[in-house]
This record gives sequence, structure tokens and C-alpha cells, in this order.
Amino acid sequence: MQNDDSSAPQYRKLACRVVDITCGQGVTIVEPANLYGCTLEDGVFVGPFVEVQRNAVIGARTRIQSHSFICEKVTIGTDCFIGHGVMFINDLFKDGHPTYDVDAMLKTCIGNHVSIGSNATILPVTICDHTVIGAGAVVTKAIATPGIYAGNPARLIRPL
Repeated sequence: MQNDDSSAPQYRKLACRVVDITCGQGVTIVEPANLYGCTLEDGVFVGPFVEVQRNAVIGARTRIQSHSFICEKVTIGTDCFIGHGVMFINDLFKDGHPTYDVDAMLKTCIGNHVSIGSNATILPVTICDHTVIGAGAVVTKAIATPGIYAGNPARLIRPL
């Protein structure tokens, strides 16, 4: 029996959407990805199925693994590692619904030499240099002391 085209599964080609970004030298973006209005410094790696929104800044030699979401107003330092499925949040739904006002969205600042494990969730906070965030952690408060943090909410496991 022949397989005619009408009964064959239909696939949609996924593409890399890269619009209006500032990009340093040696940057790698693996398709499919969605990046717009952001800045990627030298040597950044962006894995597949990653979204980086406008006004986000990714520091030199930082690696962002697959399925991660870097929302607007996130700054990530140099030589960082963002694991698979890491989610950054810029809206705390204070009024019980999403805000559409960019000025009301909150900032997140990740220092240099920070590693964030797979499936971590990072609320609008500041994380200092030389910090490790464990897989699945939920960071709800600023981290000012270098160390290893894990749990929900994330807490210091041991200093570095």
C-alpha cells in the first residue's frame, strides 16, 4: 500500500527568530531559539528552545542550556552557566494578574561566575558573584554571600 501525501503527518518547521540583538564575537545560537532586543557579549552560547527577551544582557562566555527562559530586564554576568529549563521571572503578579507595563516589571541581576542548575526558578533578585544555585531551587530573595544554595525557597547549604 502506498503512502499518499494526504495521510502523511504534517510537520511545522521550527526556526530561529533573532531580531534586533546586539551580538559580540564568537556567539553560538542553536535553532530553534527566540531572541529579540537583547545583548549577547563575546563567546555566549545559547542552546535550543531558549527565549531571551528584550533588555536582557548576557555576559561574555556565559552558556545558556536548552529550554531556558530569560525574560526582560535580566542581566547575567560573565562566565556563568544557566542549566536546562531555568526560568527567570520579572512579574510577581502583585495585583493578581500579569502586568503589561514594562516599567512595572522587576529587574534581576546575576553576578559573574554563577552556575544555576536545571529547572531552577529565579525571581527578581540579585545573586552575587561565585554562587551555585542547585537544580530545582526557587530563589525568592537576594543572595549576597557566595555559596551553594538549594531548596524552595533557596537557602545556603554551604559557603564557597
